[in-house]
Parts: sequence; structure tokens; C-alpha cells
Amino acid sequence: MENLEIRKATSKDTALLLTIGRQTFFEKFNDDNSEEHMLQYASEAYTFEKIASEVNNANSQFYLATLNNQTVGYLKINFGEAQTELKDPQALELERIYVLKEFQGRKIGQVLFDKTLEIAKQARFNYVWLGVWNKNSGAIKFYEKNGLKAFSSHVFMLGNDPQTDIMMKIEL
Repeated sequence: MENLEIRKATSKDTALLLTIGRQTFFEKFNDDNSEEHMLQYASEAYTFEKIASEVNNANSQFYLATLNNQTVGYLKINFGEAQTELKDPQALELERIYVLKEFQGRKIGQVLFDKTLEIAKQARFNYVWLGVWNKNSGAIKFYEKNGLKAFSSHVFMLGNDPQTDIMMKIEL
């Protein structure tokens, strides 16, 4: 991979995370959802204050993927009380792997996923889990290829639109 660097984000990266987070979110989900629901969700999930609080949460970590000095994606992981659902002290949640559309297919998501497993194993977690939208077939195939198995589902609110996330995990 040509000059791909993964580095842990700090509070100085909040504006960058906000920008790339919004862009990748809209690139991935805009075509399959109403503008109203997308904008409503983004107005809550992608504000400077919200991202800053997540970056500064000791139980969350962000990693930026930079290719040839351009930020092309990021990873967000949670443990302990920062987990969105299970809050299992023996688990690590992979909340987001987002890569800019023009850089997809270049194994950047795989590198970010591998980083997640590396962190989880170093911290001696028992498993990694995530929620993935049931209509995101590409992501589901990616996670299955990497050994994750569906174990449950839950409702994810995109604005006022209830959607189903498949919950998947991999034992370490």
C-alpha cells in the first residue's frame, strides 16, 4: 500500500474527523435514505461538540488513515461504557470504519479492521463486535470474510426512520 499511514487521532483532529465523518457518511448512505432523515441524524451525530466529546472520551479511540498525506478514512472503536450497546468489559466495539468513496477498493478498510483486531488482542479482549446496517451488503460480506458472525440485531434510528442493524462479532 503506497504510503498508507494509520495514526491515533487527538483532540487537535476534531475538525478533520467531523469533515471526513460527514463526507463518508453521506457518500455511503445518502442514496438509500431520505434527505430529511440523513440531515436529522447528521445534525446530532456530526457536530463539532459531539465529535469533540467522543475524541476526548477515554473509552473511545479514533484512528486516521492517511494516504500520500491525504486523510482518506478513519476508524472509531469503543470499550467499557462508551460502547453503544453491549457495554461488555471484555469486548471492544468497532463503531465505524469509513473510507472516502474514491479510495474504496484499495484495502484501506482492511488495514483499519486489522488495526482493530490488533488493539483488541493487545488489550486482551475476548471478542470484537459491531452493528452493520442490514442493507449494507458490501460491509456485511467484508465482515463475514474477516470471520465475523451475526449473533443478533437491533434497531438503529436514522433521524425518525427505524432501521435494522445486524450485530456481528468475532471471538479472539
